Amino acid sequence: MANNSNAPMTNFSHCHEGILRHLAAMEDLPALAEAAERARQVAESTRNFFRDVIFNHHEEEERVLFEAVLASAEPGAELAQVKDITDRLTREHRQVEALWAKLEPQLKKMAKGQAVAIDLAALQQLVTQYQAHAAFEEALFLPLSEAILSRNSNHMAALGLSLHVRHITQAPSPT
Repeated sequence: MANNSNAPMTNFSHCHEGILRHLAAMEDLPALAEAAERARQVAESTRNFFRDVIFNHHEEEERVLFEAVLASAEPGAELAQVKDITDRLTREHRQVEALWAKLEPQLKKMAKGQAVAIDLAALQQLVTQYQAHAAFEEALFLPLSEAILSRNSNHMAALGLSLHVRHITQAPSPT
C-alpha cells in the first residue's frame, strides 16, 4: 500500500501552482485594459471620421470636382476618359460605403466598450480597396483634373468658389 501521508501537503503545493498561474495572467490586465481602451478610441474615432469626413469627401468629389472636370474636358477621347474614371471612382465610393455599412454596427459596439467579433475579412477588404482607390485617384485622376481645369483659369476659380460656398453652407452655425 502506498504511503499517502504526504497527500495533504501535495494538495497545498498544487494549489499554489494554479494561484501563481492566475497571478501571472492577472499581471497582463493593465496592458489588456490599455489595448481595449485603445480599440474603443480607434473605433469611435473611425466612426466619426467616416461620418464627418469620408462621406462628405465622396459627395464633394462627385458633386463638385467630377462635375467640374467633366464640364471642362475636351469632347471626344478626353471626355470619354474622364467619364470612365469618374464612373469607376463613384462605383468604388459605393463599394467602400457598402463595406462600411457592414462594419459600422460592429465598431459602434466596440466604441461603447462592448464585446464584438469584428468581421476581419470585411475590414481588410475596406482598407485594401480604399488604399487602391486613393492610389488610383492620386496617380491618375487628380493630375488629369488639374491639367484639364488649369487650361482655363476661370474653371479653376469656379471650382474654388464652389468648394468655398459648399464649405460655408456646411459649417455649423454659432450657438
